[in-house]
Amino acid sequence: MTYTQIAVMVVAGSVVLDLFILRTRLLRRKAFWTAYAIIIGFQLLTNGILTGFEIVRYNGEVIIGSSEPQLLGNGRLFFAPIEDVLFGFALVLQTLAWWVWWGRRGVQRTPAAGPPRWWISGRGDSATP
Repeated sequence: MTYTQIAVMVVAGSVVLDLFILRTRLLRRKAFWTAYAIIIGFQLLTNGILTGFEIVRYNGEVIIGSSEPQLLGNGRLFFAPIEDVLFGFALVLQTLAWWVWWGRRGVQRTPAAGPPRWWISGRGDSATP
């Protein structure tokens, strides 16, 4: 299985997870697409540096295009293989979908700042651990 096939499957799975399994429906929200526009800018910058300077290299047989990094074209977008953009999209979508899903179920509704409660319980001294 190629990197491209895996990337497409992961994106499809993330879309199904968002729309049908978790039913968070983030893909239908303007806020998601606004946040993603900001995130992808930084993703392309970081990925472009890593692949443009050949810190990270890809086998041309498993990605769209060749193993030679180019700014645009040949399966690349700002030096990053298209597959990396797909994986980044799936990562962001799943992270936010799970965040919303858990939030709807009341996971840690009240922020818990400071030391753990077991650390300060019974001591009467919450200022010093």
